Amino acid sequence: MNTDEFLPPEIENIINGRVPGYEGLQRICINHQGVVEEITPMSPESSSCGSSLDVAGDWISLGGVDLQINGALGLAFPELTGDNSHILPKISLFLEDMGIDAYLPTLVTTSIDNIQRSLGIIGDFSTNQRGGAKILGVHLEGPFLNYHKRGAHPQEYLLPLTIEQVNRVLGDYPQIVKVITLAPELDSTGEVIPYLRSLGIIVSLGHSLATAAQAEAAFNQGATMVTHAFNAMLSLHHREPGLLGAAITHPDVMCGFIADGEHITPMMLDILLRANQQKLFLVSDALAPLGLPDGVYPWDSREIEVKNGTARLGDGTLSGTTLPLLVGVQNLVKWGICDVGGAIALATNAPRQAMNLPGIISHPKTGLLRWRWDEITKQLTWERL
Repeated sequence: MNTDEFLPPEIENIINGRVPGYEGLQRICINHQGVVEEITPMSPESSSCGSSLDVAGDWISLGGVDLQINGALGLAFPELTGDNSHILPKISLFLEDMGIDAYLPTLVTTSIDNIQRSLGIIGDFSTNQRGGAKILGVHLEGPFLNYHKRGAHPQEYLLPLTIEQVNRVLGDYPQIVKVITLAPELDSTGEVIPYLRSLGIIVSLGHSLATAAQAEAAFNQGATMVTHAFNAMLSLHHREPGLLGAAITHPDVMCGFIADGEHITPMMLDILLRANQQKLFLVSDALAPLGLPDGVYPWDSREIEVKNGTARLGDGTLSGTTLPLLVGVQNLVKWGICDVGGAIALATNAPRQAMNLPGIISHPKTGLLRWRWDEITKQLTWERL
């Protein structure tokens, strides 16, 4: 749900709001520049202060941050060209309407030419971006993935994990790449992850057969994230916890996960959240048909069929979803495995933590979201302030 309504300029503060990460009802103090200056617990004095919006217990949060999104409005980010680049600003505006403040356009495995062309176009656009959800940089999901856990990634473009191959892929654009997903077991030297970190690139482990020991070694080398937990990695096992087990128990690692009900069953999500909710963040993993109706769509040289927001290849391989990020928040609450504040934080605060981005203090008031929980209908809805 979204509206174009804005708070009137005379309203300076928000009272009786619930804020993810804060206990109880809060007063959100807005300064004369229109940004959040302070958040304090409600008191009799703050209840009676003038020029305030009483949200009556609704939740107030930052907008979402999507760290894994493959496209929207029919455009896949790896297929950017000079002819279709005009869709990028439309995507950013569309995502803003979907409650997203910022995102990482994600390039799945494709040719080096396609990767570098997309990196150049995204880099140019983000440098001069005006309005819409902000592009934080690019997430490269591949091409350094394990063949046996490649999922829908085309095998002909997979590459060995070496510094030489990394430099071939990055070309002249290392500064625009903020996250790269790779399979750590492909690097026998142990040099690639430290090299990527030296370039300021966050390393996320995924599409991997890494054991717990191999994952631990990668974390010690500087990897700090895991891509779509449970998917395209060894399953949790009582004698081999694998990549996911090592990540959940590591103090410095955060895991992205998809809450569409198809990539992971709600019961397994419940287990994951009980294990370590503070180390998790939501991603959409949305594909190019995001914002379009169900149907059959081109996907690189192949086709995907979208039904009820889930995309699959012709052989049934799960390739992604077309559900916006904040639907994942609503799903977690609907399934009864997450309280409202915790679910909101997983799409707003947690991705920012994973990227070392600032929180709600000093954030513009007009960019905040107001969430309403209806006890009668059991529906969670949101709107922009």
